[in-house]
Amino acid sequence: MRPNKRDELVRKALQVFYRDGFHATGMDKLVVETGVSKTSMYKHFRSKEDLILAALQLRDESFRKWFLCRVEELADTPADQLIASFDVLGEWFQEDSFRGCMFIKAGAEYQEQDHPIHVHAATYKKLMLEFLTDLARKAGARDPKALGCQLLLLQEGAIVTAVLVKNCDPAKDAKTAARVLLENALG
Repeated sequence: MRPNKRDELVRKALQVFYRDGFHATGMDKLVVETGVSKTSMYKHFRSKEDLILAALQLRDESFRKWFLCRVEELADTPADQLIASFDVLGEWFQEDSFRGCMFIKAGAEYQEQDHPIHVHAATYKKLMLEFLTDLARKAGARDPKALGCQLLLLQEGAIVTAVLVKNCDPAKDAKTAARVLLENALG
């Protein structure tokens, strides 16, 4: 099925926001980059923030689906899947288009806790925490919530390190730490 104009606009805007940031991307830049007139943009979205929310929703759906599927492809047991999640991060870090986490960026650019963009970014991270906590529970961790939080912290640190520090292997280093945490959590 051919994407409609709204979907195509969201897809193109997502690429621009991911590459250049949210505040740095004005509507004039979006007109040039997407090939969609301001009139058409405002026909589909009342504001730039509404377009950002649609782009975040698309990123959430596509990235989380890819991430969870890759974890399941790489490992069979919940414990192994927790560790494999760091291999998936490593794959992502190697992509030419890797520019860090769009949700970290959104939370940083829209810091007010009740701002809809901040709320969406936080919701995404909570869903990832739920995924890790659920795997920790299934793996038999004594305190699955604590292990989920610790592994999420490692993943988030690895993402930021992959963007900012080019002379280390953050996915591999975080995976090593995750193994220790998992062993301790399983007893």
